[in-house]
Formats: sequence, C-alpha cells, structure tokens
Amino acid sequence: MTREEIFESLNEVFRDVFDDEEITVNDETTANDIEDWDSLEHLNLVVAVERKFGVKFNMGEVNTMKNVGEMVDLIMAKK
Repeated sequence: MTREEIFESLNEVFRDVFDDEEITVNDETTANDIEDWDSLEHLNLVVAVERKFGVKFNMGEVNTMKNVGEMVDLIMAKK
C-alpha cells in the first residue's frame, strides 16, 4: 500500500469519524486543524484507523503521534 493510498483511506476514516465530507488530511494535519478533534474523538479515530487498516497501535505510539504523517508512517511500518 502506497502513502497516497493510505491517505485516501484515511480521508474516508476522518470524514466518517468527524462527520465532515470536507476534511482532507496531509502529513502536517494535527488535532488543531480539525474543529471536533478532542481527546475522546482521538480515541474513536484511532479505533477506526486500526479497523480500516487491520493494525493495532500500542499506547506509546498513540501518545507520541504528533500529526497524520506520523500515523501514516506507523501504518506503513505495520503493514
């Protein structure tokens, strides 16, 4: 799976979790860029991403993700 394919899938997940069809994420996207992205939605997002890609993040990985680019790096490492 390429980085581009992962981003296409992540856009679907983000749009579903945040119920906003206008969301488009990139490497630099953070919680500050998406209005409803709080700690609870972060957990919902992580679970949705894990399901979509068939991966499991440990708590250390979840806590250290600084942006969507780091999430993509982790997904690629686990695939």
